[in-house]
Amino acid sequence: MFDIAQVHAAPSADLLTPDNSVMLFIDHQPQMFFGTGSGDRAAIINSTVGLAKAARAFDVPAVLTTVAAESFSGPLLPQLAAVFPGQEAVDRTSMNAWEDEALVEAVRATGRKKIVLSGLWTEVCLVLPALSALAQGYEVYVVTDASGGVSPAAHEHALQRMLAAGAVPVTWVQVLLELQRDWARSETYGAVMEIVKEHAGAYGLGVVYAQTVIGAHAAG
Repeated sequence: MFDIAQVHAAPSADLLTPDNSVMLFIDHQPQMFFGTGSGDRAAIINSTVGLAKAARAFDVPAVLTTVAAESFSGPLLPQLAAVFPGQEAVDRTSMNAWEDEALVEAVRATGRKKIVLSGLWTEVCLVLPALSALAQGYEVYVVTDASGGVSPAAHEHALQRMLAAGAVPVTWVQVLLELQRDWARSETYGAVMEIVKEHAGAYGLGVVYAQTVIGAHAAG
């Protein structure tokens, strides 16, 4: 029930924060990218790396996983691995990452309830763990532009299935800015601007322009 007396300046508990979320990157591997046809693959790579850098900038735990890395799908995307130097990906055989004990334990160990999920392919390796995590009480945020399916229809239908089960669709820039949420947060402002300039296309060029014309501290 709405009570106007309770209205005050405060964020919703539904918002992603550096303290309540974990990022799960699923199967960003060469063989999986070869079969991706729902969108521009270079754009998906760019979004994935931008998302990963957001995790690093805000110290959000990131869990990396691959499927059949040595026998079929190849290594983790090098650009993604470079964001987390020294961190091993959890390799598995199951298409559903949520059926792998090591992967689930890695997520569980973070103590976070909100999973920011991205991966290939949307209709298999993304939808299966999303539905499984939702069934166990997690909140799942699907990063649509850091994910891809074998066709536009496959990607869209999988997203619809996840949304119907309670997942929330987001984009990588949305996640980045939701974590920042206030331009006065100087401790992460610089890192956010660098990520935007490198990965956010025209928005990034706008930041370059604003900082050049207005000044180095022009807000996003």
